[in-house]
Amino acid sequence: MEWDRLLNTDRLGKPGVPEDPARPNATVDADRITFSAPFRRLANKTQVHPLHDHDHLRHRMIHSCEVASVGRSLGIQVGHWLESEKYVTPGEAFKVAGIVHAACLAHDIGNPPFGHSGETTIGTWFKENLQRSEGVFRDIDQSLWPEFEEFEGNAQGFRIVTRLEMYRGDRGMDLSNAVLGAFTKYPMTAAARASLTQPDAGYAGAKKFGLFAGEYDTYAKVAQALGLMQEIAPNGETWWRRHPLVFLMEAADDISYNIVDLEDGYTAGDLSYAEVKELLWPLIPTKPNDEDLGTHREYEKISHFRAMAIGGAIAACVDAFVANYDAILGGTYSNDLIKDSSLAKDFARIKSVANAQLFNAPRKTKLEVYGRNVLRRVLDGILPVFDALAEQGWSEDKLPTYELQLVRALDLDLRGVKDGYSALHAMADFVSGMTDRYAVEVAQMVSGHRV
Repeated sequence: MEWDRLLNTDRLGKPGVPEDPARPNATVDADRITFSAPFRRLANKTQVHPLHDHDHLRHRMIHSCEVASVGRSLGIQVGHWLESEKYVTPGEAFKVAGIVHAACLAHDIGNPPFGHSGETTIGTWFKENLQRSEGVFRDIDQSLWPEFEEFEGNAQGFRIVTRLEMYRGDRGMDLSNAVLGAFTKYPMTAAARASLTQPDAGYAGAKKFGLFAGEYDTYAKVAQALGLMQEIAPNGETWWRRHPLVFLMEAADDISYNIVDLEDGYTAGDLSYAEVKELLWPLIPTKPNDEDLGTHREYEKISHFRAMAIGGAIAACVDAFVANYDAILGGTYSNDLIKDSSLAKDFARIKSVANAQLFNAPRKTKLEVYGRNVLRRVLDGILPVFDALAEQGWSEDKLPTYELQLVRALDLDLRGVKDGYSALHAMADFVSGMTDRYAVEVAQMVSGHRV
C-alpha cells in the first residue's frame, strides 16, 4: 500500500473539492464527530462501571477523548518517522496525526448502553427471535442473520458515520476517506467473515466484522480511493486488509483503557494504591522519586504515574510500528502493537488483574445483569411496532393506535423502513443509540414496571 493514496482525505460526497490548508479535512471530521448527537450520548454510556454515582469515573465520551489524545501523539511521532524516512512528504506528519485523532474520536460511537455486555444482550435477543422466524423476523435472508446475532458496535459505528448522522440516508457525516479507513478495524461484512477459512480467518482484521451489508458499497468506494489491498472471501464478497493507521487507533485504545482502568479501579475502591503503583511502575521510563511527588495524596500520585505510563506506552508502540513497518504496509501484519512492544508482558499483567478484580467486581456484575434485563425489556417493548409494520405492508399510517402511541412516545425513527432487514436495523439503531439511563426509563415505560 502507498501513502500517497492511504492519506487521501477526499470525501465521497464532494469528490475533487480542494482541501482548505487552514482547516484540513481531518480537522473538520473531528469537529463533525465531536458535535454529533451520537458522540454526546457517549457521556452517559458505560465504559467499565455502569450507572456509577461517582462523577470522576470515566464514561465512553471521556474515554474517546483520551483515546483521541493518545492517538494524536502516536500519529505525530509515527508521522515524523515517516517523514524522516521520506515515506511521506514534509509536513504530512500532522496530517497523519489529524487522521488518527479523528478516527479515535469516533472509535466507540456505535457502542450500545451497558458496554460489551449490552452488545451481547442485543445479539442474543436477535438470535432468539430470528430462530422463531415470526412477525418482522419472518423471511430474513439467513446470510444476514450474523449481522444481528453477533451485534457489533464497530459496524454500528460505521453505519452511524456513513448513513445515520448529519446527511441521513445519503452519506452520513461524509467523513474523509482516510479517516474512514483508519476507523474501520474489521473491513468486511459478517457474511464474508463467516465464510473465511484459515489462514484468513486468523487475520487481525477478521476477528469481528465491521460492516453491515447496507454499508458495504460505501466502504468499497473508500477502499478503492485509499488503495487498500483486496481479498475475495469464499462467498464471493470482497474484503480488505486493514489501513495501516488502524493499528495506531487500536494501540491508542489499548493504551488508554488498560492504564486508566487502573486509575478508575482505585477511585472505585476495587484496587489499592500499592496495587496500581506496582502495575504502572514498569511502564514508566524515568521513575519519579519521593521528592518529585512531595506531599501529594495517593490519588494525585496515581494520576502522575498514569500520565508517565501513557508516555512510556506511546514510545513503545511507535517502536513496534517501526519494527513491523514492512508487514503493516504489506497487509500481512496480524498482531497488535502493544503485544509486539517491549511492554507486552507488563500490559498482559495489567489485563490479568483487571479481569480478576475490575471486570468481575460484584457491583459491576450485578449491574450487567440489570442492564441485560433492561435492554431485553426495551426490545420486547418496541417489537409490536415492527411486527405491526410488517403486517401493514410497512405503512406507518396504518399502525394500530397503541403502536402509533409508542412511535410518538419514543420518537421511533421509521424513515427508510421498507422491509424486514431495514426494520431490524431500525430496532438496533434505536436500542444501541440509547444512554444507560434512558434505556432504564424506556424499559420502565414499555413494561409498566420499575426495573
